[in-house]
Amino acid sequence: MLLIPRSFKYKKRQKGKSFNKLDNIITFQNIKFNTIKLISVSSGRLKSKQINSISSCINKSLKKLGKIYMKVFPHNQISKKPLEIRMGKGKGNVDHWVFNVKTGFTICEVKTDFPLKAIKALKLAQIRLPIKTKIFLFN
Repeated sequence: MLLIPRSFKYKKRQKGKSFNKLDNIITFQNIKFNTIKLISVSSGRLKSKQINSISSCINKSLKKLGKIYMKVFPHNQISKKPLEIRMGKGKGNVDHWVFNVKTGFTICEVKTDFPLKAIKALKLAQIRLPIKTKIFLFN
C-alpha cells in the first residue's frame, strides 16, 4: 500500500519554491553509533512508490537482523490534468504524493550488528532512487 497522509487542511496545495538552489553541504547531526545512513547528495523528489520500494527492499535483504528508521514521508501532492482536457477549468486532480529531498538529508538509517549486510541492502536501495546518494557508516 502506498504512503499518503491521513488528513490535510486543504484539498490541493501550491508547488512551493524551488529546492534545487541549495548548497551541497552535508552535515552529520545526531550521530548514533552502529548506524549506517543513506544520505542524499543531490536534491529532488521521491514519490511514495519509490519510498515504499526502498523500504521493502531493505526489509527483504536484512531479514530482521536490524532496525530500519525511514526519515522520509510524502506530504506534498502533485496534481495533474488528463491529456485530452483543454486549458483552463481549474486545477487538476491529485495524481501522486512526493517528498522534497534536499542535499545532505538522511533518507533512512539502519541500526544493526551486521554492517556488511546493511551496506549491501542500502546499495540495493540506491538503485531504486532517482537522486544521487551516499552510504555513511558510523562505528
